[in-house]
Amino acid sequence: MPERIRVVIADDHPIVRAGLAGLLNTSDGIDVAGQAGDGQEALRMVAELEPDVVLMDLRMPGLDGASATARIHSDHPNPKVLVLTTYDGDADIMRSVEAGAVGYLLKDTAGETIIEAVFAAARGETVLAPAVAAKLVSRMRMPEQRSLSAREVEVLEAVSTGLSNSEIAARLFIAEATVKTHLLRIFAKLDVEDRTRAVVVAMERRLLRR
Repeated sequence: MPERIRVVIADDHPIVRAGLAGLLNTSDGIDVAGQAGDGQEALRMVAELEPDVVLMDLRMPGLDGASATARIHSDHPNPKVLVLTTYDGDADIMRSVEAGAVGYLLKDTAGETIIEAVFAAARGETVLAPAVAAKLVSRMRMPEQRSLSAREVEVLEAVSTGLSNSEIAARLFIAEATVKTHLLRIFAKLDVEDRTRAVVVAMERRLLRR
């Protein structure tokens, strides 16, 4: 681990970035090397500044945090990405972990804990908020609850082609109310709130045949 840890903060809210920078600068062993307002800017800073840790928000304009994390993990072997976000949904957590993040904290985490997490991330250690760790354990123990049934896959594949609920019902010879029921179950399993996000997550997890 380097004598002083260089950190890039990626968050689309200037006040949050400034607050985190002020917090991290209170530690003698941490230098805030740069601050990025979106995922694309974070990538540029990682390439230019070669930080040890990237403190990454998830929901940002343009390139989001999980996508930026995947690019950093693929293109730059040294920086460790530590997610710091307000979102603790299963889909957000899994996307970040699968993208290569070494840690996942929530923004209500105490300042001292965030500083300790940066040091731990620089050492390559896994750092998870208790609520996030519990969700990951629960997901590992009950994978069958997250899989889509054959009919749910058919419905979601139809959604991905742009069909409406009534058109899906006609194609699959089921009632429109049944289509809505399948979609609600799909949203719950994928931890999403709308059709578009359901298709995106399902494609990322290779749940669709198309």
